[in-house]
Amino acid sequence: MHGRYDVWTAVISRTTRLIVQGLALTGLVAGTVAFTSFDKSIDLVVDGQHREVHAFGSTVGDVLRSEGITVGGHDIVSPSTSAKVSDGTDVVVRYGRKLTVTIDGREREYWTTALNVDDALAQLGLRADSARLSVSRSLPLGRQGLSMELDTQKNVVLLVGGKKLTRTTYAATVGQLLAEANIRPGKLDRLSEPLSEPISDGAQVRLDRVVQKRVLASRTLPFTTRSTSSSSLDKGTTKVTTKGRPGTAKVTYLNTYVNGRLTGHTLLTTIVVSQPVTQLQQVGTRAPKPAPAPASSGSMPSSGDGLNWAALAQCESGGNPRAVNPAGYYGLYQFSLSTWHGVGGSGNPIDASPAEQLKRAKILYARGGAGQWGCGQHLFD
Repeated sequence: MHGRYDVWTAVISRTTRLIVQGLALTGLVAGTVAFTSFDKSIDLVVDGQHREVHAFGSTVGDVLRSEGITVGGHDIVSPSTSAKVSDGTDVVVRYGRKLTVTIDGREREYWTTALNVDDALAQLGLRADSARLSVSRSLPLGRQGLSMELDTQKNVVLLVGGKKLTRTTYAATVGQLLAEANIRPGKLDRLSEPLSEPISDGAQVRLDRVVQKRVLASRTLPFTTRSTSSSSLDKGTTKVTTKGRPGTAKVTYLNTYVNGRLTGHTLLTTIVVSQPVTQLQQVGTRAPKPAPAPASSGSMPSSGDGLNWAALAQCESGGNPRAVNPAGYYGLYQFSLSTWHGVGGSGNPIDASPAEQLKRAKILYARGGAGQWGCGQHLFD
C-alpha cells in the first residue's frame, strides 16, 4: 500500500501542475488582450508641435490629463474633451493668447490662437496692411500674451492760427500729431481737442493762437452839475456860479487777440489823475418881464452897448461861435437851450450867426445883468 500511495501522489502532482500551468497561460493571454485594448497610440498636436503619446483613457480629456495638459476657456481642443478616442486618434490643442492692441490711441483686448503677430492680426480681422506696428509682424506670440500699438495711416486737417494744413500721418493722438508737425501750443492758445484725444482718418484739429497785451490810455472823467433854485433870476434862465471841469484818469486795458484779430477789450485798472469839478448853477424861478419890442434890423439893445462883449465871448467859449460844453451850453456866450429860447432865439445857438448870438446876449443882459455869466465881469474890461 505504501508504494501505491507514492505512485498516486506523483500522478496527482503532475496533473495539478499541468492544470496550473494551463490556467496561468490563459490569464497571461487574457491580460495581454486587455492591455492592448486599453493602450492607444494618439497623435497629439499642441500649438503645431506633433508628438505620439500612449494613453489608457477613453476620452480626449483623459488623454490630456494623462499628459498634464490643462486647457481654459480661451483654448481650442479638437475633438472636444468629451469625445471618445481610439487607437490612431488625432488630438489638436491650440492655446489662447491675450493680445492687447492700442489702435490709434484706443486700447482693445483680443484672444487669439495664432502663433505670431501677423497671423493674429489676420485671424482677428485687423486691417494692418498700411499700418505702423510697434513690434515686428513675425514676432512669436507666447502663452503670456503681448501688448502692442497699431497706428493706421490717416489724412487729417490742421487749422493753426487761421491757416489750413493737410497732413498724412500715423499719429495716434492730437499731441503726437502736433509734435510730428513741430507745432507747439502756447500757454493761452485754444485747442479744439485735448492733447490725449485719439484721432481718426478725416479728423480736423483747430489751434487758435491767442495773444494778450496791456494797453495804457488816458480817460476823461465827466463832471456833474448841481442846480439850485433862485428867485432873483427869471424863470427859464440859469446862472453858473462854479463852472464844471472834467477830470482825467490813467487806465490800463487788457486786449485779447485771437489769430491776430482783437476779440476782447477789458478794463484792468483806473488811476485818477485829477478829479472832475462839479458845476454849480442857479435856475431862475421868477416870472420873467415882458421882452422889449424887437429892435430894427441891425440895431442892438441900447442897454448892452459899450460893454466888452468880445472879452466875455473869449472867456466863455474861446471866441468860438460853435462851441459846445458837455454840460449843455452852446455858442459864443454859452447859452443853455432854455435860456436861448427865453430871449427869443430859435433852434440851437451854434446854428445862429455871431451877430444873432450877440443880439440875444444883450437881451439877456438887459434882463439880468452881467451875473448871467460866470465870466460876466469881463464885460467891463
